[in-house]
Amino acid sequence: MEHENSTGGITLQSWGLTDVGMKRRLNEDVFLIDTEAGVYLVADGMGGHAAGEVASRLAADEIDRIVSARAQAPGETWPDHWDPDRSIPANLLIEAIQEAHRHVTEAVDRNSDLKGMGTTVVAAAHQADSNLLVICHVGDSRAYLLRDGRFRVMTNDHSWVHEQISAGLLTEEGARSHPLKNVVTQALGGSTEPQADVVELEMQDGDLVLLCSDGLNSMLQDSEIERFLSRGGDLEEMARDLVVAANEQGGNDNITVVLLKAQQTD
Repeated sequence: MEHENSTGGITLQSWGLTDVGMKRRLNEDVFLIDTEAGVYLVADGMGGHAAGEVASRLAADEIDRIVSARAQAPGETWPDHWDPDRSIPANLLIEAIQEAHRHVTEAVDRNSDLKGMGTTVVAAAHQADSNLLVICHVGDSRAYLLRDGRFRVMTNDHSWVHEQISAGLLTEEGARSHPLKNVVTQALGGSTEPQADVVELEMQDGDLVLLCSDGLNSMLQDSEIERFLSRGGDLEEMARDLVVAANEQGGNDNITVVLLKAQQTD
C-alpha cells in the first residue's frame, strides 16, 4: 500500500513488498512502514523452523515501538549515552536497534527452541518537519539511493564476503557464487552487541531510496537494480518489477523491498 508522510517541505511516498521467492518454503523477511512515526525498515530473519520469522518480526516491532514512543514525547531530556555528534533521529534509531537486539536475545533466553535465531535490519527514520532521513543497518540488508540519475549503495554489508572484497581477496562476481556468501558478521540476536552503521541524508526533491533484503541484490546486480529504479513510474509497479526480476533470476531467497520517494511541496 502506498503512503505519504508530510515532513515540512518534503512529502515522502512509500511502498513495501515481500515475497517468499522460488526456493524457500517460509518467508522470514518482514517489512514495516509506519508513516506516523516515520519508520521504514526491512528485516531478514535467520534460524529456520520459523524462528527467523520470529526474530525479524520481534525486531521490527520493537524498533517501531521505541521510535513511536519517543516521537510522542519529543520534549524528553537528551539521554547521557547518546552521541552529541549525531542527530536526535540518528541516536534514537541506533538505540531502537540496540533494544531490538536485546529483545530478540531475551526471547531466545526464554525459549530454547528459538536458539540460533537472529535477523538483519536496515531501517530509515524520517522525523516530521525535517528533510533528514537517517538510515541504520546491521547485517547484509541494504539501502540504495538514486538521485539526479546517480545511483549508489549507502550501506556496507556486514558479511564475510564483503570483508574479503574490501581486503582485495575476492571480487564482486566471485562473492555472488561463494559458498559463504550468506554468512553475516553482525546480526540482531547474536552473542555480540551489534554496531549499527549510520547514514544521515539531507533529502532532495526526487530522491528515491530502496531498502531491501539480500534476496534482491543476490539475484540482481546493482546495475540491474539501477535500471529498474531509473525507469520511474509509481512505486508499486517498481517494487513488483524488482521482485519479479529477482524471481526470474532464480529467487533463491525471500525478497523484500521498501521504496521511499521524496517530493518537494509548495
